[in-house]
Amino acid sequence: MTGMGYGRVSLAGLVCTRPGQRTRFLFRTRVRHSGRRHEPKGFTARSYVDLLDEVHRRLGGPIVLVWDNERRHVGALVRQAVEEREWLTVFRFPTYAPELNPVEGVWSHLRRGLGNLTPRGIDQLAVVVRSRLKKMQHRPGLLEGFIAETGLDLPSR
Repeated sequence: MTGMGYGRVSLAGLVCTRPGQRTRFLFRTRVRHSGRRHEPKGFTARSYVDLLDEVHRRLGGPIVLVWDNERRHVGALVRQAVEEREWLTVFRFPTYAPELNPVEGVWSHLRRGLGNLTPRGIDQLAVVVRSRLKKMQHRPGLLEGFIAETGLDLPSR
């Protein structure tokens, strides 16, 4: 998401489900200010590996990850990290199938809510984005709706 030439807010997140527990959404944001070349443009392969490690720490137990084929998700660093983590099993979506990815519903819902927003800068946009994503974290029914929208047959939540 961009803020009128002021930079970019990058997002990464996972919709997590486990039988007998509420559906959860875990995310990270990155802000890049315009003209600050030392700030990363977005998430790197290392960032995704760190996010997976953090999700594992927070959720505990093994993780089955259904992931798209975004280029940073399939690179050598990520492949090596997946192989090294016995608690992680990865299944890949077909090459381009956003309709199967529940987190795409999260991003779409977020974007619809930002349509009339006029941020004063990228930092204000980042605060609003984080705030709205945190609100979604506390709405398991909404998150379950994003899963249901995919048509994927998951074990009972």
